[in-house]
Amino acid sequence: PVVIVSTGAGPVELPAKGAKELKGKGLSYCAVCDGYFFKGKTLVEVGAGDSGFTEALFLTRFADEIRMVVRHPEDSPQKFRAKDQMLVNKVLENPKVKFVWNSVVEEIQGQNRVEGVAIKNLATGEVTPMDDVDGVFVNIGHFPDTGFLKGKLEMDEGGYLVTDRRTRTEVPGVFGVGDVRKFSGAYAHAVIAAADGCNAALEAE
Repeated sequence: PVVIVSTGAGPVELPAKGAKELKGKGLSYCAVCDGYFFKGKTLVEVGAGDSGFTEALFLTRFADEIRMVVRHPEDSPQKFRAKDQMLVNKVLENPKVKFVWNSVVEEIQGQNRVEGVAIKNLATGEVTPMDDVDGVFVNIGHFPDTGFLKGKLEMDEGGYLVTDRRTRTEVPGVFGVGDVRKFSGAYAHAVIAAADGCNAALEAE
């Protein structure tokens, strides 16, 4: 028998009050999917890694202002998780992007859609409302859907399947493709997952 594991990965969800209720109603985990719907709006971006910066830069095509909420102080040498300095510089130089330092999103506010957010300052504990925010984009990581394989296939510390270049796991006849695979999951693009699937199918054959 041959098994090709292609169960994908899901976003790490924002642990803020109201986030679950307003998901898909102004709170999004995919700028490419939903950015177009926020032309001329004010947005909050949560996530200061490479993906968060890429998303913020993409959103500048549509939104009037993007506020990046960063949990570290401005003077901290580890204020950003992003490794791509050229990307960071592009965002820093973009007049549409503002930074909210040393803070987290405490609450997403609204009834049937996002109508604002509450931001908590981690130094003072003060919570400040932002009633002019129309949408929230979150990019704080992904987790592979591999929990059902725990103890059965080799994984890294993040739960990604360890495979060789040919998508083979250590179990003969079992392959891992796309966002569940250690290498491919680092990129999370459809074209890479599709290529993995093609390679696995050829190996299976």
